[in-house]
Amino acid sequence: MLLARLAQVSREVAATSARSKKVALLAELFRETEPADVPVVIPYLAGRLPQGRLGVGWKVLSRPVAPAAEATLTVRDVDALLDALAGVSGAGSQAERLRLVGELMGAATEDEQRFLFGLISGEVRQGALDAVAVEGLAGATGAPPADVRRAVMLAGSLRTVAEALLAEGPGALARFRLTVGRPVLPMLAHSASSVAEAVGKLGVCAVEEKLDGIRVQVHRDGDDVRVFTRTLDDITDRLPEVTSAARGLPGDRFVLDGEVLSFGEDGRPRSFQETAGRVGSRTDVGTAARQVPVSPVFFDVLHSGDRDLLDLPFAERHTELARLVPEAMRVRRALVAGPEDTEEAEAFLAGTLARGHEGVVVKSLDAPYSAGRRGASWLKVKPVHTLDLVVLAAEWGHGRRTGRLSNLHLGARAADGSYAMLGKTFKGMTDAMLAWQTERLQELAVGTDGHVVTVRPELVVEIAYDGLQRSTRYPAGVTLRFARVVRYREDKRPEDADTVETLLAAHPEVTP
Repeated sequence: MLLARLAQVSREVAATSARSKKVALLAELFRETEPADVPVVIPYLAGRLPQGRLGVGWKVLSRPVAPAAEATLTVRDVDALLDALAGVSGAGSQAERLRLVGELMGAATEDEQRFLFGLISGEVRQGALDAVAVEGLAGATGAPPADVRRAVMLAGSLRTVAEALLAEGPGALARFRLTVGRPVLPMLAHSASSVAEAVGKLGVCAVEEKLDGIRVQVHRDGDDVRVFTRTLDDITDRLPEVTSAARGLPGDRFVLDGEVLSFGEDGRPRSFQETAGRVGSRTDVGTAARQVPVSPVFFDVLHSGDRDLLDLPFAERHTELARLVPEAMRVRRALVAGPEDTEEAEAFLAGTLARGHEGVVVKSLDAPYSAGRRGASWLKVKPVHTLDLVVLAAEWGHGRRTGRLSNLHLGARAADGSYAMLGKTFKGMTDAMLAWQTERLQELAVGTDGHVVTVRPELVVEIAYDGLQRSTRYPAGVTLRFARVVRYREDKRPEDADTVETLLAAHPEVTP
């Protein structure tokens, strides 16, 4: 497949907000896609590179290269060049990256260059999400969308299912089954603004602690135990405590869903960053386990003995979970009779927050396990933190945001009267907001390097965020987690913005 065709569809998908149109565009593209091209086409549509990070910065990408007059690049040509680019290291690496990027861009037309620029810089956000691609794949092959969706859930990979479907047709879906030892994509939760809203939507339900740990899926088949992350990475060797705990359970063949987290001496959970650092540690695991031990806490079971449990109601799955897993290793929960029982749910949320966890997940007792989907039968509720911060700079966007100032640099007031940067965000912005802030920030501009526009610290913006984590990249020693724009506060002066001191006082669990 020519890259030009993929770039065209990406552009057309970005230009429409209609889901049905997106699906139709992707279905047409998939009809033209050879199975051998799928490993490249699927990630490119989602704005991902199979190679991961390439080590190519703005200076390399922004060097002007005359575009090709005719489209000749195939997606496999591009993939081969990016493989070479990802492998560059050592002395002379910068010059070699320049050469390879120049070769790639020189073979691309102007439209292809724009697509490649966004792809390599991580700015392709055309809305071709996996859920839409699943429907497009179903439309291209005549397979029932529900069957394609389930196969992707069980395979843990849209790419794997797409290759099989395009090569063999709908009959290929039958071989995708839940297999102990092969991870499936986890079920995810939508958000609700309050416990009352969640219980009102679900009726009779369970309210469970929402733990701020690392999601894990634990597979046991006899003495063989494997531990996988929510992105399906195998981390068994990093978590001997989890392996030991799984082997101590009464069943010898099961798949459990849960989280691992680390607790302090006071019994309260340590910060997410500490748990994540421990789980990410690949060397000297024994020392890491002694310094930051982790514990598994389970909340669901997907397979037990010789039975797949995915299609059972949550109430029945939990009964099996309770049979397999002792109470001390299960997430705390409360059963709620419905909207008239909201007070108990609110009390459970308050207790959960007091124990140091981040909120609750309200779950329908009737719902099956929708692997890989963000289903409406699980609703997460957690307090929303907001800050009034000052915009210190903004970065020019790419892809849909070309020509707009997008990624904001955010600062809080420091004790010496300056502004300490806490992080960046491009999330939560409408098209109207992007247009407005581009004009306004250019009025405040005091300098630019061609990519980042530095502005006078005068514009206050309200930011929602999920928490703090330590960071050596920023002067306050912390950065915001999952920051997104709520609104601009032109009614506030820069001196009304929140301070670093206030921010740290609100998060005593994070000490720079």
